[in-house]
Amino acid sequence: MSAGDDRLGPGCLALVVGPSGAGKDTLLAIAATRLAARRRIVFGRRIVTREAGGFEDHDSLAPDAFDAAQARGDFALAWRAHGLGYGVPHETARRVEAGDTIVFNVSRAVVDAARELFAKVRVIYVTAPAEVLASRLRARGRDGDIGSRLARAEDATLQLDADLVIENIGDRNANAGILAEFLTKTLA
Repeated sequence: MSAGDDRLGPGCLALVVGPSGAGKDTLLAIAATRLAARRRIVFGRRIVTREAGGFEDHDSLAPDAFDAAQARGDFALAWRAHGLGYGVPHETARRVEAGDTIVFNVSRAVVDAARELFAKVRVIYVTAPAEVLASRLRARGRDGDIGSRLARAEDATLQLDADLVIENIGDRNANAGILAEFLTKTLA
């Protein structure tokens, strides 16, 4: 932080963003395994108003409990998407202040809010071609109108200012390695 900058630091908040079906949670899970011995890199668990499933790892809250938690200020960041509530617990801020790199899968919609709150934010944009996204969304079977999700993905790609872009096709282990290497450099 510079003089007069009251944003949280000195650690880093690493935000993994990208369209539904890009494979963000898959890359995060592999990278977390690779970096398990790195105590200063923490893969945070977001709060979602949906039960955890095989495609994403998170903590769950009922919608009314989520709303109450948000009203109490329990989240460093919170947003709504696809009819669900999502939150990044306030513990994240304490870990960033302690100098850790904290990694979260978040909506592109909260990147600006994160940059206002945290001094060091790194954005990792994970994407894939539209036909790959559509195939993955169909395989998940829980994403509703796939066409509208793909349209949002196309619109957002032109607007995002990312520090790293990973086109998640081909070898997912290699792609997770790119993510892990980038996260390791955030501690330097």
